[in-house]
Amino acid sequence: MKIRKDDYQDILEYLTKKRWEGEEFVAFLDDTFPVSKEELFTFSAEYDVREFCYEMSTDIDFYNFLSIRSACRAMKEAAENNELLIEKNDIVNVSLMVAVRYERLEKEQFNNNQFNNNQNSEVMNQKNFEYLRDQVKYTGFGEGLENDLKQKIQEGNPEFKLPYETKYGNDTVTATLNFSQSKQSDMYFFNSYQVNVQKENSSDTMEQTFYINKGNNITLKEAYNLMEGRSVNKDLTNKEGEVYNAWIQMDFKQSDDNGNFKLKHYHQNYGYDLEAALSKHPIRELGNEEYKSNLMDSLKKGNLQSATFQINGADQKQYIEANPQFKTINIYDSGMQRVDNRQSKKERQSEGESQSVKQDSKKEKQTPAEDDGPEIPKASKKRKKNQSIS
Repeated sequence: MKIRKDDYQDILEYLTKKRWEGEEFVAFLDDTFPVSKEELFTFSAEYDVREFCYEMSTDIDFYNFLSIRSACRAMKEAAENNELLIEKNDIVNVSLMVAVRYERLEKEQFNNNQFNNNQNSEVMNQKNFEYLRDQVKYTGFGEGLENDLKQKIQEGNPEFKLPYETKYGNDTVTATLNFSQSKQSDMYFFNSYQVNVQKENSSDTMEQTFYINKGNNITLKEAYNLMEGRSVNKDLTNKEGEVYNAWIQMDFKQSDDNGNFKLKHYHQNYGYDLEAALSKHPIRELGNEEYKSNLMDSLKKGNLQSATFQINGADQKQYIEANPQFKTINIYDSGMQRVDNRQSKKERQSEGESQSVKQDSKKEKQTPAEDDGPEIPKASKKRKKNQSIS
């Protein structure tokens, strides 16, 4: 913990006050720049402060903590004996002062502290493993990699990889998960995973690397759906930490310097309304709120989802996927052949006209013909009806 010399007394009084209030530990950004009083975070339990440091740390920023009691004692002793003050260019290194103070303690006390540090290291390694285990699981790789992950962490290499394989339909999907150790600590991070899709009865493969971002990872199934050309709806975070929603789709015409296809983003202001796009089609599931919600959730994950279309008075199973670019949905028949949405519209109009003609015919049968005029042919009636509509 580095602080400005001008803030020394103010921070000492602040930590002393927190100590009397029952706080035991202070966490801070461990960097070359000094921290202010407002950038200090105090905790009463060691477990809480360790969890805080672990959650806040990244490959770039590393959070550390000190015992408030040790920090106050080192600072008070340095205030009384200027030779104990460790500072350079008016920047005081409190963490180093605490470490030097420990070195002055008796050998037994030093050995006990060393033993405690080893125990703390084991606790951190366990928490690191549990965090990565859950991260791997919820990114879509399940629990089968747990033992391999633990073994790799225990080996302590700067980097390691884990292989994974599964099938989606008849497609074989293999993935390589990439992990690396932080340069500032012993903690490992799940950085990215590379996906390879092998189509059935084909020698062609496709590869793409997906990067891990805290809170908005693309899952393995979503990655597969993107590589299949479908769109996925995600809550994303920009560089300022603001959350926004967007549909993403792979751009197979553009790639980056690493050979990865770029992703197209259709933000909220683009105006794609999935529910409105679905409502234009005679889909039975839309009549039930639970089925409708499940259908929309599946489409937002990029899935090709089956749906029941009511066509010519009969139920017909078809498959649909979201198409945010054209603000509609793509429809496929049971043979996975693309259905032209415009043709579907014509069929619905034709169905409506047929029903109207049937109604007119029924009315004619019920109404007796007039004696003072000739019977008008049906074709003429239909023509007149069309003219009146136009």
